[in-house]
Amino acid sequence: MAFAITQTCCNDATCVAVCPVNCIHPTPDEPDFGTTEMLYVDPRTCIDCGACADACPVDAIYEAKDLPDPLRIYADLNAGYYEDKEQARTDPAPNFHTWAPTVFTRIIPSDLPALDVAVVGTGPAGMYAVEDLLLHTSARVTLIDRLPVAGGLVRYGVAPDHGATKRIGESFARFHTHPRVRMRLGVEVGRDVTVAELAARYDAVIYAVGASEARRLGIPGEDLPGSLAATTVVSWYNGHPDVAPNAVDLSAERVVVIGTGNVALDIARILTADPNTLDGTSISREALLCLRSSKVREVVLLGRRGPDDAAYTTPELLGLTRRTDVDLVLDAHDPGVLAAVDSSTGKAALLRDIRRESIDWSASPPDGPKRIVFRFASAPAEILGDAQVSGLWVTRNVGEVAMKADRVVRAVGFRGKPVPGLPFDDKSGTVPNSRGRVDGMPGTYVVGWIKRGSSGGIGANRTCAEDTVGALIEDAAAGLIGRAAPARRSVLSSLFGSR
Repeated sequence: MAFAITQTCCNDATCVAVCPVNCIHPTPDEPDFGTTEMLYVDPRTCIDCGACADACPVDAIYEAKDLPDPLRIYADLNAGYYEDKEQARTDPAPNFHTWAPTVFTRIIPSDLPALDVAVVGTGPAGMYAVEDLLLHTSARVTLIDRLPVAGGLVRYGVAPDHGATKRIGESFARFHTHPRVRMRLGVEVGRDVTVAELAARYDAVIYAVGASEARRLGIPGEDLPGSLAATTVVSWYNGHPDVAPNAVDLSAERVVVIGTGNVALDIARILTADPNTLDGTSISREALLCLRSSKVREVVLLGRRGPDDAAYTTPELLGLTRRTDVDLVLDAHDPGVLAAVDSSTGKAALLRDIRRESIDWSASPPDGPKRIVFRFASAPAEILGDAQVSGLWVTRNVGEVAMKADRVVRAVGFRGKPVPGLPFDDKSGTVPNSRGRVDGMPGTYVVGWIKRGSSGGIGANRTCAEDTVGALIEDAAAGLIGRAAPARRSVLSSLFGSR
């Protein structure tokens, strides 16, 4: 019986590395790696050894016969990936890895002293870079984070009911106590130390500061009280120290979430959850208390485009449709949307069996169970209200409509914030770079969303980090970094101490 990869897949390809028969695709050297929503096990090639399940950092891999009822569909999803694919095999014999000549492409000359490298940021991108440095070089690493607790996106960005995904943090945490690693928490670049000071102290500095700023809609009323960025809501239920415990007011009956990405689904799921199901998770105590007295009865997921173009992934939507404690409704305002759902062979097909309803948006949500409403082909034009949000004006394919709502959450993506002392491209929200090398700043590198923009999940940072650390190693081998005068060791000794 084959194994199957399920909803919490992080795409970091740890499972690929341990598979003895090359039955998990796409692999990092295949063109579609990083573009698929998850990785997939070929049931015809799998030999049921379980190595992938043992290695998976997020407990996403099960033996197909042991799949829990809500996850049984993943056996078919894994097999379906191989239909009409080159990887699909008519021969059921194992497809063993082929031997190839050994090529050493990541070598630092032995006469070069061990590098001192600072990594700013303890989220997935930073920790994958640390892992690569520790496993492939003799570098000494100083981990720096402005927050008092390490973890970054894993700690403060993953929904509390996704406990399996959060467990990847345990894999990263093992490096915190590595003998060549020092942690410096509560240290902010630009406040406690400058970019120039770090560059003077270390042979190389890697910035893994993420993309923590919400993208704006650019419509009237966006800054009204009651209009919140998704970053605020996510930080609130995860207990982020930058966000006040009372930052989110749940006295509204209807909340409109603008956006249909995974973060939008997370917010809708948390705001409509039975608080008892969140007790014992990593949700903040204050958020859980607020949810227990919440007046929210309906969350609307508002998408500009059609259901097949929504940004959420199939696994996340599938997980939502398996919930039994909340009603799911498809707004029937646009016949084109309904036709798209009925004809879809993609993720929109998952909406085919949910209830369809023509909704009077001038009225309050109906009595009954909490519900999540999907509304597509609707672009927000203005957030309505005087001193407080009272509604949302949207344009659509078949006209315009005013939606009654006392809370609006803007979940249309993230962008990086400038780091004082680093160049910044305001249009892309990234630090200009080439393979992670910061333009015009030798010895300074970026990794993760601040490098490539806010695309890709946790696992995408592994290959991103390999690319950046590879560039760093090339620079060290070329003598571009790592040969500075010993005098630099005294810089910042009062803050970081000496080796």
